[in-house]
Amino acid sequence: MLTAINGGLSEGEAQSVVEFRRKRPVMIAMDLARLAVIMTIPVAYAFGVLSFVQLLVVSAVVAAAKIAFNAAGGAYLEALVRPDDLLVANARFESTTWSSIAVGPPLGGAAIGLLGPVTTVVADALSHLLSALGITAIRGREEHPQRPGTRRARANELLDGWRHLLTHPGLRALYLNHLLVSGLIMATEPLLAVLLLRQLGFPPWQYGLAFAVPCVGALIGSRLARGVVARYGGHRILRTVGTLRAVWLIGLAFVQPGVAGLATVMAVELAIIISMSLYNPVLATCRLEHTPKDRVARTLSAWSISSSASIAILSAVGGLLANATSARTAIAVAGLLILASPLLLTRRRDLAAVPDLGLTAAGRQPQTAGVSREAG
Repeated sequence: MLTAINGGLSEGEAQSVVEFRRKRPVMIAMDLARLAVIMTIPVAYAFGVLSFVQLLVVSAVVAAAKIAFNAAGGAYLEALVRPDDLLVANARFESTTWSSIAVGPPLGGAAIGLLGPVTTVVADALSHLLSALGITAIRGREEHPQRPGTRRARANELLDGWRHLLTHPGLRALYLNHLLVSGLIMATEPLLAVLLLRQLGFPPWQYGLAFAVPCVGALIGSRLARGVVARYGGHRILRTVGTLRAVWLIGLAFVQPGVAGLATVMAVELAIIISMSLYNPVLATCRLEHTPKDRVARTLSAWSISSSASIAILSAVGGLLANATSARTAIAVAGLLILASPLLLTRRRDLAAVPDLGLTAAGRQPQTAGVSREAG
């Protein structure tokens, strides 16, 4: 997929290119790439040549650029922010992400209704231009990462991101847990849409409300992250909140028509979002602290690619199960399966090498980070 934006490079080679380049120019380039490719849609529409194939190509390029942007952004964040401020920075990113989810779809729907879909596509493209300008305004000179030795990347180096995630005693369990949890939660979204809109007869505005309002919970969870880590330690938060975020999904299988059903969906989504917005900044900080600096981009790319693949596979399986049974049954199965995910967080032998995961307290330099970087 990264071939489309890296001049014929393979996906693994593209990860390596991102790894050993300055991250800010990469982020700007990915924003401009998304601007350019998205703008082909209104141009093609204006000339009456817009096709489904073009939309597929645009989607693939945008997805690839997003992976490269996020990988470079994670590495750049670690260079910009002091180690004891990483948790706060990740928490702020988390609250911003959920705020955009809450506000974006309703505004986008209103804009499509008032101005048409082409105008909103142009607005989406321009948002990447604004992002590029914002990144350009960041002050400070970024050092050029040095590749060990002078040789080109070997084939086995291209898998270093996955190798690091699967061999690190602490990150392996968190990685596998994330694939299962995120995949199952996202797999229920289309199933819930079918259940609410088609089978239970909820009007579209109620469906939108059921997902927009709970996003406010992200402000609660992300604001709590620093304080609870300082009090209880990052390891305990990852295990406790990682368990809590898995217990709510089963509640969506019991949604009924009417106001009570709407309230049930909102309550379940609120609980999930608060849990995830507290858990995710701690996870992101742990992942950065326990990844060598010369492997951050490849590790984040591997994480992102795996997550997208997990969501796609579990969504397809969920759709097949719903077709064979019902949407409610498929949601119930996902809710039951996710209850097993905390088992990955409680395997002490996987976490013994990094007992506090570098997050014993917010606002303090992690004591195990140096050891973990060498071990990784």
